[in-house]
Order: sequence, then structure tokens, then C-alpha cells
Amino acid sequence: MNVSLSRLARLGGPLLSVALGMSSPLTAHAQDEGHYVLEKAVQVSRHGIRPQTDTAKLVEATQRQWPTWLVRDGELTGHGYLAASLMGAWQAEQYRQAGLLPAGCPQNGTLYAVSSPKQRTRATAAALMDGMFPGCGEKPHASAQSLDPLFQTDKMDFARVDPAIAKAEILTALGGDLQAAKARLQPDLDLLKAAACVEGKPCPFYDAQWVIKQNDEGRLKIKGLDKASSLGETFRLQYSEGKPMSEVAFGHAADAKQVMALTRLHRAKYDFVNDTPHIARRGGSQLMNQLRLALEQGTPLEQADPLGNPPAAPLLVIVAHDTNLSQLRTMLGFHWTLGEYQPGNIPPTGTLAFERYRDADSGERFIRTTFVTQTPDQMRHLTPLNADNPPLHADFSLPGCKVTQVGTLCPLKDFAERLNTAIDRTALTAYRYP
Repeated sequence: MNVSLSRLARLGGPLLSVALGMSSPLTAHAQDEGHYVLEKAVQVSRHGIRPQTDTAKLVEATQRQWPTWLVRDGELTGHGYLAASLMGAWQAEQYRQAGLLPAGCPQNGTLYAVSSPKQRTRATAAALMDGMFPGCGEKPHASAQSLDPLFQTDKMDFARVDPAIAKAEILTALGGDLQAAKARLQPDLDLLKAAACVEGKPCPFYDAQWVIKQNDEGRLKIKGLDKASSLGETFRLQYSEGKPMSEVAFGHAADAKQVMALTRLHRAKYDFVNDTPHIARRGGSQLMNQLRLALEQGTPLEQADPLGNPPAAPLLVIVAHDTNLSQLRTMLGFHWTLGEYQPGNIPPTGTLAFERYRDADSGERFIRTTFVTQTPDQMRHLTPLNADNPPLHADFSLPGCKVTQVGTLCPLKDFAERLNTAIDRTALTAYRYP
């Protein structure tokens, strides 16, 4: 893959504020003509393209061999590295156009990048830095421990869920009955079976009973649905990786739309489990608290938190997992449907960006919250992102927010209060950045 990261990083276009799932600027529809200055940006990105995390379990679930990858299970691929670099190049260009970043390498104290300890997140953070600042040698930070309380919060004692509350919320999300929910999803199960299983042979994932289970770490899952979710996500990753269509979903999909149809049970897993309020708050409060503190830095709302504060850099880049982003999305009440993706889907390198603007005339501060992702085909074909080929965008809005030439802006005070209200302070622990 002889693709120049320097060339990738130069690709990009003017700062675009894009309507939900659209690629046209909001400027023509702006309700407000204030002069807004971008002061700070905090972005939380999912890692890039990886293989399945456990091939043996997929073989066990389907009784067939799966296509091989060039990297070990769960690690960022070379293709994924380049796709993430393209996203980084786009993001940096937007920040430069907005005046947050200078041309060339970042100055001391203007950037802090941190990732989860997993190889795929560390490598993705490096790819984003290469795309944003080619040739600058920017090194992202990561904990030397296998578990970091900012990212693997749901695996730690301080944030354990209450099993009774969690199970009750799961049952509510299911509509009150697990088997009835499974019956409603039978067409999606049949579709996934046709792609993943060999006709006439046993297919354990399809025949499995759905049961709500709690593991030793206290996390809940729906056994059976969990495996179906993994199958669909793996098919999506195969497509994004650029694998031959004969290998993607074992040849049972012709395009991105058909691949994404196979991810409906992946969406269901999040709808029924990950995105229930109690589970999201227990797992996401630690990260959301750091986001709130970061966005308040340099304003009258700034405060010293006895549990620790984030680095005071104008650009804070956090590379995490889809579970982290889904927790934040759920706590915010942020909903989107973009392109061929399932509603609320978080593709590889999908990013929640929080941008703080100051009205140069009034001094009032606002937050723009946007979810940004490459399309399946942009990832598959490593399409450079620019004005002609922008990523998909969705802006978050609340009552009292306004549409402007830079996107949908919500008053900082109101936004910070929404975050503060959503945070479960009993699910926080002291944190020091690596």
C-alpha cells in the first residue's frame, strides 16, 4: 500500500457544516449570522477496521471456516490504518480552516491524543496523527495497563451495574418478553443464517436460545443475540476492508446496502442492551465527565475536579471503542441515521466531535456536537475526503440551539448542564492521563 500520508493529509476542503446525512453546507439555511470562533475541539473516535476479535467463536457459531486476514484477530489492518489517516486528514483540514490549528506541525501544548490500551485503538490513534500532522512524529498516549478506567469502565468494580435494574431495562427495551422480541427479529435471523451458515448443516448461532446472562465482570448480554451481532459486524468489516465480494458475507451480498442489512441484529444488541439508560450511565459517566471538564476549560464554568482534569489542549483526540461512543450517544440522547448504515450505527473511525465556539461579538460560548463517519464505500475504496467527497455528518440539537453557518450551536451552559445531569457520579474514579 504505497499511499503517501503526506499527500493524504493535504487532501480536504473548506469547512463544511453538513445537514443530517447530506453533503451540502448549512450556510444557505442559517438562522444566525454571528461571527463564531472555534476555541476548542474534543473528538472521540472509534478505532479503525479490524478483523473479528475471535475467529474460533465464529467457526463454532456457524460450523464453517471464515476468510483469513493479514493481521491477528482484533488488530487494526493496514487498510484500516490508511482509512483512518484519510479521516484524520479531513478533520485536521476542518480545524485549520476554522483557525484552531496552524498549518504544519502542532505547537507544544496545542494537542493531546490518547487511546485505549488495545492495539487497534493505539494504532488508529497513530494513523489519525499521521493523517492530521504528516511527518510531525506526533505520538499518542496510552496506558501501559491492559485496562484503562477511561475506556474499559464497564469492566471495573467502581462502575458495576445493578443487575436487577439492568435486567429490568433490558426487558423493557425488548418489549417485555425476550422470546417475543426474537420472534419479531426472525426475518433478520433468517437473512443472517442464509449468509453465515451452510445449507443443510447445523448452525449453532441460529438454533441457540436467547437468554439474558451476566458475566464475572458484571456485564449483561443476551446470549444468542450477542453472537448474531458479531456475525453481522464481521461482514461489515469485511466490506470496509475491501475484501473480494466473493468473501464478504460468503458471497451473499452485492453492495453496501445488502451488507448493512446483515447488521440489523448488531443494532438490536445495542438497542436491547448497550443503550439502555442504566448500563450506558454506569459505563459512560467517567468519559462524559472528562468531556464536560474539557469543554469548560478556559471559560467561567471551568473547575478543578478532585478526581482529575483532562489536559488543557485546544485539540483533544480520544480514540476508543464503539461501546464508549454508544454510551455517550445514549446519555446525550443523540440519534442519527446516515447513508446505508443502521440507525445510530458507529462505523470504524466514526467520530463524535464536540466543538466549542465563541461569538466574537457577544462573547457567548456554544457547543456544536456532530457525528462524522466515512461511508462504507469511502472506507472500502480509500476515497480521499474533500469538498466533493465529504464524510457523512449529523448535528445534535436541543431546545434553544440554533442553526448557524458553522452548524447547530447549543449554549455552553445548557450543554454542560445536560452532561452534568446525565453523569452518574457514583460511577466515577480518580484518573490521571498517561
